Amino acid sequence: MIDLHCHSTFSDGSLTPEQLVDEGLQAGLSALALTDHDTVAGLPRFLAAGADKPIRPVPGVELSVDCSSGVMHMLGYWMDVHNLELVRQLEWIRDARTMRNRTMLEKLNELGLAMTWEEVQAVAGEDVVGRPHFAQVMLRKGYARDKNEVFDKWLGNGKPAYVDRARLTAENAVALIRGAGGVAVLAHPYSLRIGKEALAALLGELAAAGLAGVECYYSEHSADLTREYLALADKAGLVPTGGSDYHGEVTPGVRLGTGFGGLHVPDEVLAALEARRG
Repeated sequence: MIDLHCHSTFSDGSLTPEQLVDEGLQAGLSALALTDHDTVAGLPRFLAAGADKPIRPVPGVELSVDCSSGVMHMLGYWMDVHNLELVRQLEWIRDARTMRNRTMLEKLNELGLAMTWEEVQAVAGEDVVGRPHFAQVMLRKGYARDKNEVFDKWLGNGKPAYVDRARLTAENAVALIRGAGGVAVLAHPYSLRIGKEALAALLGELAAAGLAGVECYYSEHSADLTREYLALADKAGLVPTGGSDYHGEVTPGVRLGTGFGGLHVPDEVLAALEARRG
């Protein structure tokens, strides 16, 4: 069993890269990918932690992508983290995220939710600050009962404190990952909020642009959705990949490797995906 989607303290996860490796070992995983949001800063520590252990650490990233509906994320694996264009684009993405965060904080304060940038940064820890970190501070201050209420009431798309930010197009994200020597995978397609026919068309277009796989096995995909996505992946000639999207304490119901309990990503997925490199 493998898990090709998890997050560390370098984005919005609660475990360090080293702790993730240990957690993966306890879960009995043969391979684990670290895919932090818009940063590869945690990968050297992650790869070093897994170098002498019976688990294969896979370097990855998760990029936010512009789309007309829902949420689109693009996963990349095995990129050269020193690739100049990758470094430049990740800096651009993080700068846009920083501007968004500052504006979002101002909106929350104007709405009467007292919090400071230092409080959010303290929760975020190592690197990229995102909406989940704002949510953690808000929960600690008693402004909401759980993360869902935070997003439904304030931070979700279209809500009073929501602020959009610059993103790559899907095609540009694929090209960026491929240009850095990696393989690109469309993450959790359910979050796009589009129908089966529209998704099939999108996968065909992205496959032609160099997409290697689509995340069929995922914590929030039902058995029916998984079967549907497996069929769509086969039709588009894409590798069916998968992962838990584990964040640790941020999403306490999701376990590494097994998601909500029913997730199982076959080992052979990794070899099929790696075959698309280069």
